[in-house]
Amino acid sequence: MELGLVTLLRAAWVAVILPIVIASMPSSKLSWFHQLLSVYAKRGKTMQPSSYKFTVPQRFFSHFYIMAVAWTTLLLLTTWLYACKEAPMTSESFHFSHLASYLTGGSHVFSFHKSHLTPVEYRYGVWRSVLLLLLMEAQVLRRLFETFYVFNYSPSARMHIFGYLTGFFFYIAAPLSLCCTYAPEVFKFTLNLVSEFIVRGKNQMPAIEIDWLEAINPLLKLGWRQWIGCAIFLWGWIHQCRCHAILASLRAHSEQVDDYVIPTGDWFELVSSPHYLAEIVLYSGLVIASGGGDLTVWLLFLFVVANLGFAAAETHRWYLRKFENYPTNRFAIIPFVY
Repeated sequence: MELGLVTLLRAAWVAVILPIVIASMPSSKLSWFHQLLSVYAKRGKTMQPSSYKFTVPQRFFSHFYIMAVAWTTLLLLTTWLYACKEAPMTSESFHFSHLASYLTGGSHVFSFHKSHLTPVEYRYGVWRSVLLLLLMEAQVLRRLFETFYVFNYSPSARMHIFGYLTGFFFYIAAPLSLCCTYAPEVFKFTLNLVSEFIVRGKNQMPAIEIDWLEAINPLLKLGWRQWIGCAIFLWGWIHQCRCHAILASLRAHSEQVDDYVIPTGDWFELVSSPHYLAEIVLYSGLVIASGGGDLTVWLLFLFVVANLGFAAAETHRWYLRKFENYPTNRFAIIPFVY
């Protein structure tokens, strides 16, 4: 089952990355495919009224953020409980020869199955997944908050139904990719708890006691890669928050509903889509925090880069067409590169 889940996720990421890569190739023979994918990717200000067929209001972003919070929270709580009960990081569990390696935050390169891991490696892997899900939880909670309390979407802002469904796919697959190696065991553990509850009833169930110090302490034992990854994630997280606030303030101060002005401040001085750049930065933090050895997490990151790079290029071209005085020193998404 585990091999099946990991393989399915990797195949899904490859399937959604390839069309974007093909559409991004500078070939006149593929221009038709680029235009087709652009129609699906456009939203908000970059979407023309003539393209409103098969679209939904952009405020529907809240739908997949609500789902993302519920799904990520479920994965986080069940994985954390499983880690506490089935993968405790106690001193007697470790051998010094293995401990030195895992204090560096390492992992098996592109590993598939837990049978390749020692008990120590397995425990560290489970707790790394808990950390990754905690970071993902911070991201989706903030995005949900911004959708309701920061952004003021124009009534005319639309997005293609394909993009809407892609959002659901992403926020189901992304959190699952962060814990997919251990998800089948977590599922079995959770299913056993639910089955026991159904059979024995609430009054006959043994109390689940959790020592909160023991629940948090293993996270502090993870290696330097995890802490560097967390720092990079936080860096991108903060800048995305700032950039979203800047975009929201432009909408709040517009005299008309569909007025647009050139955004300035923070990373907007460098690129046209700094909120996309910040998202790439924070997901790179997740890759580093994962230990850098999980191909599924790398494919998740590559999709983020490909998808946001494609969208940023469309946004940059829109800015250049819209404003004659648009700063010529700004790049699309990667400062001084692209």
